[in-house]
Amino acid sequence: MGLGGSRAENGVHASPERGLVDASRYFPRGAERGASALAAERVSKAFSGVPALQDVDFDLRGGEVHALMGENGAGKSTLMKIFAGVHSDYEGTVRVAGEPIRLGGVREAERAGIAIIHQELNLVPELTVADNIFLGREPLIAGVLIDRRRIIRAADALLRRLGIEIDPESRVVELRVGEQQLVEIAKALSLNARILIMDEPTSALSSSECETLFKVVRQLAENGVAIIFTSHRLDEILGLADRVTILRDGRRVLTAPIGELSRGAIISAMVGREMPTSRRGTSESEGSVVLSVRDLTLDIVSRRGWHRLLHGVKFDLRRGQILGVGGLLGSGRTEILESIFGVNPGWRHGRIAIEGQDVTIDSPADAYRLGVALVTEDRKSRGLHLDWSIRDNVALPSVGAISRFGLRAFAREGVLAADVVERLSVRCTGVDQIASTLSGGNQQKVVIGKWLATRPRILLLDEPTRGIDVGAKQEIYELIFRLAAEGLGIVVVSSEMPELLLLSDEVLVMCEGRQTGLLRRVDATQEAIMRLAAPGLAPHSEERRA
Repeated sequence: MGLGGSRAENGVHASPERGLVDASRYFPRGAERGASALAAERVSKAFSGVPALQDVDFDLRGGEVHALMGENGAGKSTLMKIFAGVHSDYEGTVRVAGEPIRLGGVREAERAGIAIIHQELNLVPELTVADNIFLGREPLIAGVLIDRRRIIRAADALLRRLGIEIDPESRVVELRVGEQQLVEIAKALSLNARILIMDEPTSALSSSECETLFKVVRQLAENGVAIIFTSHRLDEILGLADRVTILRDGRRVLTAPIGELSRGAIISAMVGREMPTSRRGTSESEGSVVLSVRDLTLDIVSRRGWHRLLHGVKFDLRRGQILGVGGLLGSGRTEILESIFGVNPGWRHGRIAIEGQDVTIDSPADAYRLGVALVTEDRKSRGLHLDWSIRDNVALPSVGAISRFGLRAFAREGVLAADVVERLSVRCTGVDQIASTLSGGNQQKVVIGKWLATRPRILLLDEPTRGIDVGAKQEIYELIFRLAAEGLGIVVVSSEMPELLLLSDEVLVMCEGRQTGLLRRVDATQEAIMRLAAPGLAPHSEERRA
């Protein structure tokens, strides 16, 4: 595989029963680039009688990066899970290296040389990075004891080859979402797979981490690995993929070389309609200051000792203004929002004022009472109760305010949820639909809606369009613009540069915990932001952390 190195080089030798096996019977040694690696012929799949895929054809060639695109609910994840052995009950034929095969599980897929990186992280939080990478495939001493030194050495070698600066002995729970995604990538590549399925691998990564990943993907393709790559970021697809297949409503609507398609043609095929570009009028930044932050500092103690995450951040947010926060992963963007909302552990210093009055926010309850709302970056683990209904999720922050005599007011909760569904155009069967059954875009609307139901003055949005399709993004953008027009003060953190530039009236740029710039919309360009965000280029980036 090139980047991953051989198992001998990594210090890990595994027998077939340990999960790392030779896939040569599906990929003869010396197979030519461009030969069929994986194919689907008239594949159909339904859940509870509802079609998810209908007569889908797909082919993947050796050494190819093949983009699989479509709106949430189009069937992409279902098709990938069939290829990965997660779903074995389907109609049609799947072929690996030209031979028909029906995979009965993930292990069988791995033995066939197929590995998948899921959009939803599949790591054990309390284990270390090294333990997660080789979970279930640990080298043993005398066939009995796990050889931890070899695991750590192998994980460190793999991470270094991938350009990932993560301590293999760190526990996964201590890592941010983007770092956890990189561990998932390393785990999949450690299998030495010949077919790699990547489901939204960059959704939580910074620009620099994306570039690291793209280099890995290109080198793997050059070595003959066949790659299925899904992303809602069109720039990634246009710059990385050789071909693209687009699904809509469970059917294949297009397969073509990427060079033959324009951005507009891709979007039109995905959504079945032309999508206008969101354009906002003049900034409403002349409103009164609703949030003032001065000298915001955050210190924490971790297993690596005491260190400072934020150094003296300051800004003003006005009514009707959208303030963007840019920077690389780990620059302190999320920590700013969490500190304002009272959820970040550690020692916070500085001054926060709301509408001119100094306030103390030590918990989300304090923030709620003061009219501050936070939409977190990971909606599925921190934003929603997936097993609850839309009604329950929307009512949760407001339940104390609308309850009667300590009892839930179900009728009022229903009205509140119905108002959110109508106002935000949530596509659902009703307020009693379970959140996990909604598409990603509609889940995000519910998260935003539950906080809007509290009637906040300040809305903090952390990666508001992470993992949702282009059509849903458009709707979220229009919603943000509408809320700003209604006078809400909004702070947006985004790793997507075009999104940051599109939404923001001003952009606050962070680098290694320090505020390195505050750019007006007219001065904010990708180049200007990256100069301020990149270590070594940004002001003060040469200084050591406190």
